[in-house]
Amino acid sequence: MERREFVKYLGATTLLAGSAVVTGQQKTHRWKFEADIAEACGCAIPCPCNFGRRTKMKCEGSRLIQLTNGEIDGYDLSGISFVATFLMGKWTRIYIDDSISDQQQKTFDILLSTAFGGFKKLSHLIERAPLSVERSEQTVMFKVPESTVKISLLPGLDGKPISIKGLPNKAFYDYVQYESVIHKHSSSSGGFSHSGTNGFTSRMVTSGSA
Repeated sequence: MERREFVKYLGATTLLAGSAVVTGQQKTHRWKFEADIAEACGCAIPCPCNFGRRTKMKCEGSRLIQLTNGEIDGYDLSGISFVATFLMGKWTRIYIDDSISDQQQKTFDILLSTAFGGFKKLSHLIERAPLSVERSEQTVMFKVPESTVKISLLPGLDGKPISIKGLPNKAFYDYVQYESVIHKHSSSSGGFSHSGTNGFTSRMVTSGSA
């Protein structure tokens, strides 16, 4: 699987999204939401898949998704956060913030199987875990037991942030370029450690059904 194909799994789209046919006891789930995104990966700056370009690089990444508002089947999604750590096209490990309520967990389970079905398809692990997030004007840091990411704002002209508009994915609104300071993972699925590679923040705005 090429990186630009795998990026579909990292957004809120699946092979089933918008195309499910309801038969018998099947149910169509409908969602709409916004989320704040922060990610580091092992690719050079800028990561070509975010621009819809082909690459055969081995891509190891961790993505933080913090749902700020929205719903699925009428259930509120705001306040749900999780991290997906991945090796492109091979595996993902999903860590859900363990501070969420039991109802939020049930809601997330539906969302993961539909809007983030690609994550679930490749998952080696799905578990609740402690998740910490720290943000400043220059850095974003997030951590779960097996993954740690710190990204730093990449300065542009006159030291201002480098922002990019019009990227071909609904997960890449308000895209701002960062670089990794710490990007490491160690688990039974694999391990990696990077610094100086691609990082970014963005906003996801999407809706669909499956």
